[in-house]
Amino acid sequence: MIIDSHVHLKHGDAQKTEYSAEAIVEVMEAVGIDRSVVFAMSTTASRAIQMAKEAVDKFPNRLIPYAYALPSYEEIVLDRLDEAISDLGFRGIKIHLGECTLAEYVIDPVIELAGKRGVPCLIDCLGRHEPVQRMAEKFVQTRIIVAHMGQYLCEEKSLIDRFIELAEEHDNVFLDASGVAITSKIREAVERIGSQRVIFGTDGPHKTPDTITYARTELDKIRALNLSPRDEAAVLGGTIADLLGIE
Repeated sequence: MIIDSHVHLKHGDAQKTEYSAEAIVEVMEAVGIDRSVVFAMSTTASRAIQMAKEAVDKFPNRLIPYAYALPSYEEIVLDRLDEAISDLGFRGIKIHLGECTLAEYVIDPVIELAGKRGVPCLIDCLGRHEPVQRMAEKFVQTRIIVAHMGQYLCEEKSLIDRFIELAEEHDNVFLDASGVAITSKIREAVERIGSQRVIFGTDGPHKTPDTITYARTELDKIRALNLSPRDEAAVLGGTIADLLGIE
């Protein structure tokens, strides 16, 4: 089973681009992706939960919902996250440093909640490994998925190496392979921490050159690594399936 672990109903780009559940499933059908983890950002936590729920209600056997953690003056976001996980069947929490600080006095209750509820946090830390290290050490029961192996389209090998080292040091740290420009580092991560902690994702949909070609290219990046059949199957779906309790 192939699972795309990183799909946006709403992106964090300048246009705040949105994609419908139908558009996402159309891409999945075209490239052979069985299931996708979906979430929205660039909106309130409550609206992001609503968007993900509506998408999954349309395609319950194809889409998997994550909540989005973003502080608000209008509501107690932690309660909304807990409700999404406990009552609505959400399987994880997305956090993005571009919209939410990773300072301990803001984000720690979210990381703690994820650990208590047994769901992972997918965190885009924009290349800052220090807060991820702090969270991994403080909340050993929380599984932390580092988006983009540290930083989107990073061309600095030493920075990617730091996140691989971080995963070597902490068993609760996983690496998301979406948006990784130096694809040889994905294979290196598999060799160093094992395929059971490296996870495929597209960070899609994207319209360049078109949504289907973009997703196929991201999928082909993993297939071109010449991993063993067992490791390829784990990266492309087995690891995230185990993490989320998906059969």
